[in-house]
Amino acid sequence: EYRSLTNKNCKECQPFSITCKDDSTSGETTMADIIHNSRTETLIALDIAKKHHDALIQLPSGKTISVRITNTLEGYKRLLSLAKVEPSSITVGFEPTSDYHRNIAYWLSQQGVNCHLVSSLSCARAREMLYNSWDKNDRKDSKVILYLLTSGLSKPFYDPLIASTMDIQEISNTYHQITIARTRCLNSLVNHYLTLYFPEAEQFLHASRAEWFCQFLLKFPTPLAITRYKQQTFVKRAWDVIGRKQYKQQFLEHLYDIARESIALPVSVASHSVETFKLQLRRYIELSQQRVDLEKKSELFLAERADYQRLRTLPGVGPIIALMIIAESGDLNRFRHYRQYLAYCGFSLSSVQSGQRQSSYKLSKRGNARLRYAYWLAATNAIRQRENSFRHKYERYIRLNGTDSDNKRKAYTAVATKLARVAHAVV
Repeated sequence: EYRSLTNKNCKECQPFSITCKDDSTSGETTMADIIHNSRTETLIALDIAKKHHDALIQLPSGKTISVRITNTLEGYKRLLSLAKVEPSSITVGFEPTSDYHRNIAYWLSQQGVNCHLVSSLSCARAREMLYNSWDKNDRKDSKVILYLLTSGLSKPFYDPLIASTMDIQEISNTYHQITIARTRCLNSLVNHYLTLYFPEAEQFLHASRAEWFCQFLLKFPTPLAITRYKQQTFVKRAWDVIGRKQYKQQFLEHLYDIARESIALPVSVASHSVETFKLQLRRYIELSQQRVDLEKKSELFLAERADYQRLRTLPGVGPIIALMIIAESGDLNRFRHYRQYLAYCGFSLSSVQSGQRQSSYKLSKRGNARLRYAYWLAATNAIRQRENSFRHKYERYIRLNGTDSDNKRKAYTAVATKLARVAHAVV
């Protein structure tokens, strides 16, 4: 009925002369042919893995080629040779998988290929929609990625190395890893070693002064290492270990009294158990020093950057938080509107609506978790300062909604969101 309304000899009707697949044998143009002919670029969908990548190549004619390439330079060249076109007319889509996609994405970008990312959530939803099953494999994933790529549901890949932010990102990542290792080491000292060998000493092991007390424990790891001396002898031996401290004489005498009444296990100072305790103490001191060195290095490295200087003007944003923001955001100018940046951070609001039912708005959290964490830390610092608009916003929210813990959490989130919006504006 539709074909009867069109005239195949008429130039105006020719673009609309569409038939179903059952009539394609008659030589008429099908819908699939029109879709394929309208695309002039070659699409490559990559399912990334550590050793091999599964690729699905779709040529402009609509023909597809499935191939598995090795994660080597030879495999990369083979992939381009199968495309049989200029690299500038190739678009590659892939799902970010750990850091395995970084090498092939950089090499392809250097050859002139357009690299795009598809989100893991989009892949999971599309796989369920297309195949109506929960199972997955590499070839099926490459087909899903190709579907998202042809549908335009992808975003250009932002390479930190090309954007000259890789050094900043690596400093931030290393600082994060050292902080995690330092915290775990401190927890092991508190929950295991001190519990066995000197439980009363835990009251002095605080984050602000942990290093000096670890130096003290290296010399006096157990109460027996203290009480084997007379009180005055112990005070003289420990005088220079604890550094500058008010009421040093009274503190050391008090510590000696604590050691005499300790419930610690009576382990010999020369035992292997105490040696392992000292090993963990040295490791904690070393990690603390590495963290301080990275803080100084990052501040010197970023001192000349304009975005770093502008971020430092925000209340609550110190050197490390500014480092995290630049490392995770990259160039903030690539976000044309602050709402795009808030969505990238995971600060955008979302709700569920169906019929007469609509849920309350809440954070989507579908964004960069470490970037959101950086702004949360900045918000907690800004609120503690005396005079700034972020503290006023927090106080207004609490005054209008109450002081219970849930409203405080929402107020912190509102301040963190405002900090992200202002950071995008000033940069």
